Amino acid sequence: MELRLLGTSHIAAESIKEITHIVETWKPDIIAVELDIERAASLFTEEKRSVSLAVIMEVGVKGYLFAKIGQIIQQKLGQSVGISPGAEMKTALELAKKHTLQAELIDQPIKITLARFSKSLTWKEKYRFVEEIVLGLLFPKRQMKKLGFTQFDLRKVPSKELIEKMMGHFQVRYPSVYKTLVEDRNKYMVRQLIRLMKEYPEKKILAVVGAGHEKGMRELLLKVDVVR
Repeated sequence: MELRLLGTSHIAAESIKEITHIVETWKPDIIAVELDIERAASLFTEEKRSVSLAVIMEVGVKGYLFAKIGQIIQQKLGQSVGISPGAEMKTALELAKKHTLQAELIDQPIKITLARFSKSLTWKEKYRFVEEIVLGLLFPKRQMKKLGFTQFDLRKVPSKELIEKMMGHFQVRYPSVYKTLVEDRNKYMVRQLIRLMKEYPEKKILAVVGAGHEKGMRELLLKVDVVR
């Protein structure tokens, strides 16, 4: 039983190359990705689906707006480097199909995550969120420097030190949101990986997750002594 955890950036060409290299050299039997069925499907369709009022009510207005804002920001950043957001996850699934490997979607359903986000977001966090957006628009260089982005290359996965700094800032400023978007999903994905390891004890598993999830998931997985 072998499990390899790979932290990626959703708009970094480096991540695409690294996934391809690991699949071709390490030769996993299973590729598990930080996606649910809905997000995976959206990567393979160019059609823009309209969102019904029922869906917005299901996930909550705050959850819907957060997802929409995040999507716009990722698209803008992706355009700046010529990479579509989530391209590394799409590549992982395409490689699984190409090499006839088992593909697994291990993330919590996005609707559950957004609904919990809507319920967990406090007034203080909402104020801080708006404040950081406004300051980012008015003083982008100062805000980038504050977060450690002075020499940040979007084409590459951020260093572990920078990721820890960013996640630490996020956890302090938005503790409720951090728990919902990071900690709870880390636990969910680790449970899915442990399930796969129990079901397929002889197979090699490559788990592809966002870099912000890697440390927390690795710490949880180290408790069962299975991760590389």
